[in-house]
Amino acid sequence: MPEHAAEVTAATIARLAGVGRAAVSNWRRRHADFPKPVGGTETSPSFALHEVEQWLRAQGKLAEVPLRERVWQQLSAHPAGAVTALVHAGCALLAVRDHPAKWRKLAALSDAGLAEGLPGLLGEVLGERFKEADPAHAGHGRSVNPPDAAELAPSLPLLRGVAELAAEAGAREAFEFLLGRHLDANPRQYTLTPQGPAELMAALAGPAGSVLDPACGTGTLLCALPDAVALHGQDADPDLAALTGLRLALAGSAAIRTAAADSLRADAFGSLAADAVLCHPPFNERAWGHDELAYDPRWEYGLPARTESELAWVQHALARLREGGTAVLLMPPAAASRRSGRRIRADLLRRGALRAVVALPAGAAPPYGIPLHLWVLRRPDGATRPAPELLLVDTGGVEGVAVDGGRDRLPWPALQSAVLDAWTPFDRDGTAVEQPGVSRSVPVIELLDDDVDLAPARHLPPPAAEGGTAALDGVRERLDAALRLAAELTPPPAAPAPAQGARWSPTTVGELARAGALVLRAGGAGSGPDGPAVLTEHDVLAGTAPSGTLPEGPAEEPVLTRPGDVVVPVLGGGTAARVVDEASAGAALGRNLQLLRPEPAALDPWFLAGFLRGTANNRQASSYATTASRLDVRRLHLPRLPLAEQRRYGERFRALAAFEDTLRLAGRLGEQLVQGLHDGLTDGSVGPG
Repeated sequence: MPEHAAEVTAATIARLAGVGRAAVSNWRRRHADFPKPVGGTETSPSFALHEVEQWLRAQGKLAEVPLRERVWQQLSAHPAGAVTALVHAGCALLAVRDHPAKWRKLAALSDAGLAEGLPGLLGEVLGERFKEADPAHAGHGRSVNPPDAAELAPSLPLLRGVAELAAEAGAREAFEFLLGRHLDANPRQYTLTPQGPAELMAALAGPAGSVLDPACGTGTLLCALPDAVALHGQDADPDLAALTGLRLALAGSAAIRTAAADSLRADAFGSLAADAVLCHPPFNERAWGHDELAYDPRWEYGLPARTESELAWVQHALARLREGGTAVLLMPPAAASRRSGRRIRADLLRRGALRAVVALPAGAAPPYGIPLHLWVLRRPDGATRPAPELLLVDTGGVEGVAVDGGRDRLPWPALQSAVLDAWTPFDRDGTAVEQPGVSRSVPVIELLDDDVDLAPARHLPPPAAEGGTAALDGVRERLDAALRLAAELTPPPAAPAPAQGARWSPTTVGELARAGALVLRAGGAGSGPDGPAVLTEHDVLAGTAPSGTLPEGPAEEPVLTRPGDVVVPVLGGGTAARVVDEASAGAALGRNLQLLRPEPAALDPWFLAGFLRGTANNRQASSYATTASRLDVRRLHLPRLPLAEQRRYGERFRALAAFEDTLRLAGRLGEQLVQGLHDGLTDGSVGPG
């Protein structure tokens, strides 16, 4: 076995071969020539990737491991860790792209020759692409330094594979793929800025030649300004600073300066006067340096309280701008109203440094549960009179947010248009036309009270009721029709059960699946947000159209629904089952859902769904292995009945489902009418008569 061979687990082998983990366990028991474990533990062994490939290919279970998958497995199994492997891969990709002839010459050598010659080439490439962070501030060298021969030795198989991947997809694309897979595999380790808010922040900053992100993370904000000529990034995590530097270097030709240090305590760009600063700072930090930085010259607008770390980042951003430069920061909503920060907020307003506060919907960026704000700031030039107005924007009412809102489902094109439609004229003219419920240009004098509360929702007039009283009349008419239909669909009085009901011969879903009467499929697999719409747990429970997206993950085929499929949620302990109709067919099956596909000649889908919803049935098939109840669909019971009798029950269950859907619609329309009347009475658009 090669000295630095990548190792894979049984789960990875199953993914490579397109089977379940149970199949891998069976192969290990039944085939004496299955590769022996080379690491891991007794309960979770690992195997050499190249041996697994050879065995799968010999058994006819694998034609070829995809290059992307092989390289990813080599990176994720690197003995020094995935981040070190990513840094080595990024350095090699720069060499492959910028000096292809020199790389090919070295790659033709043995591993020993490659390890000996590669550090020199990497040093040359990194010297060309990276500059010292700030010559005026000693101690901040480059965040990316060439590894030596000993450090490179475990990475050589990976680097050869990375070069192949670059030839196939491009150097930048190869690095983005590997970085993305690493971030997806470690979601709790990093606080990421999604692409939507990053693009909006870049648009608000406008064209900029030099840009700084003092808490750069993985560099998403800096990548959102591709036309900048100088990019500066700093992060307290050395790994993130290095990954950002390599990501930026592979993305374009801008001059790159990145540093690994806390920007508040050890600023690497003390003499920088950037055109723009973009920042998603850490929130609610108490140990940000309040005591040791009490006399720092950056606090032009006042020393931030210990609980106001975000206002320290705001002033740091302003201090690193040229006069007239723009900063855009992602802020927690509490920073707009906490009493401990009111004096700094007031001074930012008086001196014209704070130009706009934009409220984003919940789900825009982590932490996803709260609606974050964007602060747009501009460094005063000392000669221009302070701006007399502040722009306040609330995007919660933008069309599509209330319906499709939530993490990964916000309508970012509409959000960006709404914000820029308000910001562009305000930035040009110093004022903007009021959009009720969305944006307003507020005189600064109105905000300078005892609280200096800058939350947009508190200063915006309510939106005009769309359509006025005519729209409310339309809702009322739809509600009347829904209530009439509900009355028509109300089930008749229940008839006594036939005596033979107690003597039904029962069967289980598991038995039916083994007999071929139905097929069981679990949801959740897929290849990312560009695939089909996803039927989620919420959609099944609420009776709504498919509304989700599949997360990024291994390239697996999603389970697509067909008319007549029965979908059951497996978490929560509720009783729900949905029969897929023509309108929702073709959607991908979401996580925590089980699909039952009955054989039409053996099972009626409405009969199946109706009996699966029985309360007693769900109780006996549920378990409490964790704090949540989980349904074992295979243990659900239903009676053995002829198909004709099944269809009689199915028609009754179908009628109950139509009644339930009508009640849901009536409930939604009733809530809409009540809220519309409340809003109309309180804003004056509806009279009490």
